[in-house]
Amino acid sequence: MDDSASFMPQADATHTLVIGSGFGGIAAALRMRALGHQVTLVERLDAIGGRAQSFEHQGFRHDAGPTVITAPFLFDELFELFGERREDYLDFRPLDPWYRFQFHDGQSFDYRPGLDDTHDEIAKFSPEDVQNYDRLVETSRQIFDIGFSRLADRPFTKFTSMIAQIPHLLRLKSYKTVAQLVNSHIKHPLLQQALSIHPLLVGGNPFSTTSIYALIHYLERKWGVFFCMGGTGRLVHELEQLMRRQNIAIRLKTDVEEILVEGAQVTGIRTANGEIITADNVICNGDPPTIYREMLPSQRSRRKKALPESMTKYSMGLFVLFFGTKKQYPDVAHHTIWMGKRYKSLLDDIFNKQILTDDFSLYLHRPTATDASFAPEGCDSFYVLCPVPNLQGEVDWQKEGPALQDRIVTALEKTIMPDLSEHMTADFYMTPVDFKDRYRSTHGAGFSISPHFTQSAWFRYHNRDPHLDNLYFSGAGAHPGAGMPGVLCSAKVVETLVRQTQKDVPASVKSAMLSQ
Repeated sequence: MDDSASFMPQADATHTLVIGSGFGGIAAALRMRALGHQVTLVERLDAIGGRAQSFEHQGFRHDAGPTVITAPFLFDELFELFGERREDYLDFRPLDPWYRFQFHDGQSFDYRPGLDDTHDEIAKFSPEDVQNYDRLVETSRQIFDIGFSRLADRPFTKFTSMIAQIPHLLRLKSYKTVAQLVNSHIKHPLLQQALSIHPLLVGGNPFSTTSIYALIHYLERKWGVFFCMGGTGRLVHELEQLMRRQNIAIRLKTDVEEILVEGAQVTGIRTANGEIITADNVICNGDPPTIYREMLPSQRSRRKKALPESMTKYSMGLFVLFFGTKKQYPDVAHHTIWMGKRYKSLLDDIFNKQILTDDFSLYLHRPTATDASFAPEGCDSFYVLCPVPNLQGEVDWQKEGPALQDRIVTALEKTIMPDLSEHMTADFYMTPVDFKDRYRSTHGAGFSISPHFTQSAWFRYHNRDPHLDNLYFSGAGAHPGAGMPGVLCSAKVVETLVRQTQKDVPASVKSAMLSQ
């Protein structure tokens, strides 16, 4: 349903327009509505969710985007803004194991919520690394106390804000990479791989991503790893219903051609069909490089972030294979990380040389391990995510897509999914070309710009444009970065900035609007 026809902003209400309906855009829309704004959310696709789309294909359901829920309180907050409880609408199930690592030599490592259970798993590889792991988690806690608790929802629109944090960042050795930090604690090479893999979940190379992202270890220990019953699609659906209950106007199939600018202010947008929608604030929940290049032509010569475009590094691309199986594979965990023989050199090929090689590592999502509704009875639903070069690598995906699918199926068939080719059905895939075309992602990158130190905090795209006072950014490309916690926190940063710079809506007006 499209609410555009019924939307009439009140004359005395601040009208905020949100471009893009990924989790960052949804969260920003809800937070602006809770401030008393009239809110319009525009989405170029035919359903909300951004990269968190879900597909129904020949009886199988697939979540297309993020599947790992950590820091669930960030979703709870969105319902609590309006006096509701997330638990009344959504069931977050804790997973055990969080992830199963399947190594090239046949060994496996279950990363589990119980600390004693994790110790037992580590001891199978290296008894000395049991205590080393505890020290890693303590280091992660110290980073978390700064990197998440103090920085994740703090605006970095001024360089002085960054300067103030430098003593903390130096003390935590944030100039080191995640791999360097992990390897300084963990000694077994396979455990080093497993425990440094987290940056890949937000688009970064563990060998170049700032060690600030090692906070994910403690974040998972603090809150756990969850799956939303019904999948990401159900999560998006219930957030959409929450927006509709709060009279947020949702406009689908609305492509933004230009963000309109007058002086130091944006005044609204022009859509691809020529419609003008005026607004007091515009929040962009799209890829910032795309927005500046394609929607803000008047701002091309102005500085948007510290590093110029010529020096910007982007996340890897993603090849995502979706399929069902006519039998079940109960030994495959909900989240499985299938590790190839190469690690550091493979990542170098993907991120730096930007070449597609014959080998790979994979992330497998088997939601039917937790939620049988994803597939017909007796069947399983899967997606397999393979990190690949983004489109700067100039891979011919029309040719290489089918070949890569065949290699992936063969590798899984020889290891953890016997007879896969015989039982596989309803398969299709997405490549970086689809990410570019469907999500307007620069270079088809899976997670916008990569999380290097020089592309983090103040160095990342700011949550408010440096030159346009009422243009804001949420989402993966803005501070604090990609991943569900990151994009949800980006909306909190935007809320803080709006509170600081916009006139408060009178309490009587806010009360009247929220009761409509």
